[in-house]
Amino acid sequence: MRIDGSTPVSEHTFNPSSEGVAIQSENRKIIRAVHAVNASETLPTSHELVFSLDRQSRRPVIKVVDRVTNEVVQQIPNEQVLRLAEDLKIVTADR
Repeated sequence: MRIDGSTPVSEHTFNPSSEGVAIQSENRKIIRAVHAVNASETLPTSHELVFSLDRQSRRPVIKVVDRVTNEVVQQIPNEQVLRLAEDLKIVTADR
């Protein structure tokens, strides 16, 4: 498993609220799942799963990445879904 370090550590803040604890717990579950898939023979040996947090939405993102070229083969959720969710969040906040 690889964790994408593109989100600077300084942006991570501890959130002691119940929502923050739930999010941290969910992220730990995702990391364990990514680790389990990478350890299994489910993916071709040329690919790996990468866990990261989207900078804008702070949502977890899982990518299937080619180990040699670092090309993203697939991303869940995809970039369009992340931006749509962020746009909807902004529109809802403006009401």
